[in-house]
Amino acid sequence: MSVIPESVELGSHVVIEKGVTIGENVVIGHHTTILQGTKIADDVVIGNSCVLGIKPAVNKRMRKISQENVSLIIQSGTRIGNLASVYSGTHIDKNVFIGDHASIRENVLIGEGTVVGRAAIVELNSKIGKNCTIQTLAYVTGDTTLEDDVFIGPCVSMSNDKYMGTKPYSLKGAYIEKGVKIGNNASLLPGIKIGRNTIVGAGSVVTKDLEENITVVGVPARKINS
Repeated sequence: MSVIPESVELGSHVVIEKGVTIGENVVIGHHTTILQGTKIADDVVIGNSCVLGIKPAVNKRMRKISQENVSLIIQSGTRIGNLASVYSGTHIDKNVFIGDHASIRENVLIGEGTVVGRAAIVELNSKIGKNCTIQTLAYVTGDTTLEDDVFIGPCVSMSNDKYMGTKPYSLKGAYIEKGVKIGNNASLLPGIKIGRNTIVGAGSVVTKDLEENITVVGVPARKINS
């Protein structure tokens, strides 16, 4: 049985499983489900029809996931929109905003003040720094790292499998350093590194590492004078 403080505001038909921890002044919207082991700090707002603390499932073609910490942890001041899904083993820091329909997989770290936009997806084993912006419909593939203050535009797409499943490959997403800005509909190939404060133009395809403090555009992305 979970203990729910009197200051918590619950909508209609909310399901809270046993072993859930909820802080003071939390708001949980209608038809939302909080699964076993989830830990929610003070002053968190959760929208309608969300599912939080989902345990990952796999089949024989999918890699097995090791979860050192099986709890979903949501720190104080975070806001989660409607119809969002967040998996167990993930840590969401203070004052994060997660938009409607967003999905955040297991073993993800999201830093303080970051925004994950409407219908954006952050896949497993990814690390998102502080004050990042991941805009609407962006896809952050598994095993990706974003340092602080990174901007990911709408519909940006990333990949982590160089051979698209045709032969063994150690999955690795992009490593994006502090202050990088990536325009809408850009595509990032597996394992690339983008240097600090670099700008990637809209629609570009990044196929190799990029140095710091440059602007690139095109297919494939190439440096331009800025």
